[in-house]
Amino acid sequence: MTRYWQTLNYEQDYETIVKKYGTTNHQYNFNNTDWHPYYKNSELHTLQSVTKSITSILLGIALDLNKEYNVSSKAMPLIIGNKIVLKDERKQNISIEDLLTMRSGLQWNEETDHNDTTNDCFRLESSDNWIEYVLGKPIEATPGTKFVYNGGATVLLGKIVRTITNKRIDLWAEEKLFKPLGITDHYWKETPDGEIDTEGGLYLKAEDLAKIGSMLLNKGKWNDTQIVSESWVTTSTSPILKNVKPKWRRDMGYGYQWWIPEYSVHGKTRIYAGNGYGGQYLMMVPEHNLIIIFNCWNINSKPKKSTWSVLQDRILPALKIK
Repeated sequence: MTRYWQTLNYEQDYETIVKKYGTTNHQYNFNNTDWHPYYKNSELHTLQSVTKSITSILLGIALDLNKEYNVSSKAMPLIIGNKIVLKDERKQNISIEDLLTMRSGLQWNEETDHNDTTNDCFRLESSDNWIEYVLGKPIEATPGTKFVYNGGATVLLGKIVRTITNKRIDLWAEEKLFKPLGITDHYWKETPDGEIDTEGGLYLKAEDLAKIGSMLLNKGKWNDTQIVSESWVTTSTSPILKNVKPKWRRDMGYGYQWWIPEYSVHGKTRIYAGNGYGGQYLMMVPEHNLIIIFNCWNINSKPKKSTWSVLQDRILPALKIK
């Protein structure tokens, strides 16, 4: 079944909107229009936490090509080496899969407004050494047992990709994902300690994000090239965890850095998505071979409509054959 790409643009005067907010020229000041939502007046739009989902793809490629590692591998030796002794030895039990599924066991608060100075994402992005900040958090649960949304966990995944591949993740992405898909224009924030912001720092054009979605719907293949293994796509977009956000919606699932808002009683994924702060969505509906992308930047007021409602109440019913 053929689907057509359509772009709808709605102009916003962001500079006027944010005048009453602080506009210091800093890459993590979300009201500064030099950085958000478009990067330097280009078509590159911030993806925020959709970056996490793409980080998952890049980790999958790294594991596909380096069979001595897998999701059961312990994370700490790949982040800090074997010689450093952690104050809490329980951190040594954190696996790659625990980080992928947000079950690191690390204490983390990312549920409040981003400008709340007690928010760990705010504190992370204000720190000089991101890896150190994340690893400095205490353990509050046995690794692998409790879902707590944690952008710091994805930062650690970026470091793991660098260790496995011996390349910083932006260079790995350029070689193994962007170049094969013909994505030539992109930007990725660099942290003060020289790592790449894998929790929310990637900027892409909407049509290039759609290419990544198309590759996923084609079971990891782009044209005749297998970019990431079919098994990684299937597993990472499956509801490995269920009912992780009961306050959002009933039965929200989570895979390897992908949200699974709709799945069957047998665990078959009907919809999966990357979700990002400010209204960034890459939503995938395999049954209809459908990719939906929203790029918004509504960060200072409550949106009037739910993006999920647009998908479920308007788009999907229009596709059903009567």
